[in-house]
Amino acid sequence: MHTHTQQRPAAVLVSVQLPGVDPVQHMADLAELGRLVETLGYDVVATISQRRAALGAAAVLGRGKLRELAAYTGGEGEIGSSAPQRKDKARLRWEAEQREAEEGGEGDLDEGEGEVDEGEAYEGEEGDEEGAEGVPVADRQATLVAIDHDVSPSQLRNLERATGTQVLDRTGVIIEIFHRHARSREAKLQVEIARLSYVAPRLRESPGTSERQRGKGAGESALELDRRRIRDRIAELREELAAVQRDHSVRRTLRRDARRVALVGYTNAGKSSLMRALTASEVLVADKLFATLDTTVRALQPEAKPRILVSDTVGFIKKLPHDLVASFRSTLDEALEASLLLFVADVSDPMYEEQLTVTRSVLGEIGAVDIPSLLLLNKVDRLTPLQREALQQEHPEAVMLSAKDPADVAALRDRIVAFFEASMVEGELVLPYGKQSLIGEIYENARVMEETYDEQGGKFRLRAHPTALDRLRSLLLK
Repeated sequence: MHTHTQQRPAAVLVSVQLPGVDPVQHMADLAELGRLVETLGYDVVATISQRRAALGAAAVLGRGKLRELAAYTGGEGEIGSSAPQRKDKARLRWEAEQREAEEGGEGDLDEGEGEVDEGEAYEGEEGDEEGAEGVPVADRQATLVAIDHDVSPSQLRNLERATGTQVLDRTGVIIEIFHRHARSREAKLQVEIARLSYVAPRLRESPGTSERQRGKGAGESALELDRRRIRDRIAELREELAAVQRDHSVRRTLRRDARRVALVGYTNAGKSSLMRALTASEVLVADKLFATLDTTVRALQPEAKPRILVSDTVGFIKKLPHDLVASFRSTLDEALEASLLLFVADVSDPMYEEQLTVTRSVLGEIGAVDIPSLLLLNKVDRLTPLQREALQQEHPEAVMLSAKDPADVAALRDRIVAFFEASMVEGELVLPYGKQSLIGEIYENARVMEETYDEQGGKFRLRAHPTALDRLRSLLLK
């Protein structure tokens, strides 16, 4: 838990350990959710965890755990009903009879006693029907409940009614983080599309607003109108995004012969720190999940000849909402168009192997599996000498480094330069005096070994990538 000078709002984490999920994985997922919630600006004050065969159909948890959760939020712990009830004479008479029966019926069973909860727990589900008595309540009331699962709109509403506070599932938490951290126009458009796609099915009718509209749009309820507005807005945003992406595509085309490296990896693996160290740029570095969402492209420093461009892509995460994977595809295009992928892994995290698997899986979805890659085992300064030795034996082909160590960064730069050097060939070009305007192109796309002049023009002996050399020769023939 982080120490904060100013008290932040409180949150409670909720997770169900399903069959087939081992305890270590379960705790790692909860820890990751906790970091996501902290990135949103909350302090985690409690965790409610339960072993069940399936998520509860009504409200994810069983009734006892639901009451325990409500003790942290000030809710009643009961789902109740949100449907407006007509107070006719028959209902009023029935309610009066029920009250009389409750006042006189001390021996009645508690609500739900003797019933089997949906998704009955396995291996002795604990505390489900005990209620919330004796539950240690946090010093401050939680204003957010974060569920480490994707839940249905009805489950979300039921949880909100039972807890009396805001509830976000895992997708909702991630989308909210993306919404707050997007900076560029492209990222903001992508996030807004994903957010509206997430919100649309979760809209619900407000009491008393279900009447059909008159005039334009007649026959549609207020809810249907809201959903239609969202669909129209998403269509507008997609058009705007397409225009922005066309501009970016033009810029990428201009860089098509550049030597390009893309940093890819799990969120918070240290990609931005490496980007800053490799390019001497002032990119944001923060110990948060999804601190940066926008692709940054900078030249490798000290600058190589021809120069090498390094791009930092958005971090990956397990269970990344599919809408966000799709909407950030253009960000991942930087990886798809790279000549070399640098897989960055935080080896101080016990789950780093699984995080690498997630990264490779997402890159496989966009067709980037055949691009040459180099595995970077970052944050080795946090390991013991024995751990480092074991890691080196397990991954002999990997580069072990700390982004904070200038010597490690310099060695990585040499590896990157050597990778591109291996694919370069020597060649000669003759540049007529009438085409001296192309001299900049030559120096930008090749390393000039020797430059001489005679009556024909400039003669260059150089090293370049074969495609870059072919392109320069075609320019001279025009």
